[in-house]
Amino acid sequence: MKKRDFDIAFRGLALGQHEFQYDLDDTFFTLFEYSDYRGLRGTAELMMLKSETVLDVELRFTGTIEAPCDITNELYTQTLENSFAMQIKFGDEYNDENEELLILPHGNYQFNAGQMIYELVVLSIPSKLLGPNAGNGIEDLIEEEEDETEEKTDPRWDQLKNLLNK
Repeated sequence: MKKRDFDIAFRGLALGQHEFQYDLDDTFFTLFEYSDYRGLRGTAELMMLKSETVLDVELRFTGTIEAPCDITNELYTQTLENSFAMQIKFGDEYNDENEELLILPHGNYQFNAGQMIYELVVLSIPSKLLGPNAGNGIEDLIEEEEDETEEKTDPRWDQLKNLLNK
C-alpha cells in the first residue's frame, strides 16, 4: 500500500456519482508514521458526486483495531466507525484550512484522499479505551481506594474516640 494508491483523478470522470473503496490494514498506519495501535482491519468508502464546479465527497469508515484497555491494560478489539462530508472547490491556490472545504488550484486533475481517510480513522478511535473487563477494573480501583482511606487513620484520633466512648 502506497500513498499514491489513494489518488483520485477526477478530470476524466463523468458528471455524477462515483464510489471508491479501500481495504485498510496496519500498512496504512505506516504510511503516516502512526504506530500507537495495531491490528487495523477495516474498509473506507469514498462517495464523490462530481458536478461542473464542485466535488461533494462523503467518507465512511468501519473497522477494528487492537488496543490496550485504559483500565486493565489488556489488549482487546475495539470497533471503529466514523463518517464525514466535505466539498472540493477550485480557486487560485491550495487551501485546506477549513475541514469541510478543500480548495484546489485551477488546473488540478486529481487529489489524494489518503490524509482524509487517515484523519477519519484516527478520529474514530475513542479517547477512552475500555475493554470488556474494564468494569471489573474500575470496581477494584474503587474498593482499593476505600480500603486505603479506612486504614489510614491517625492513632491519636482513635485514642480520643475511645475516651468519648467511655
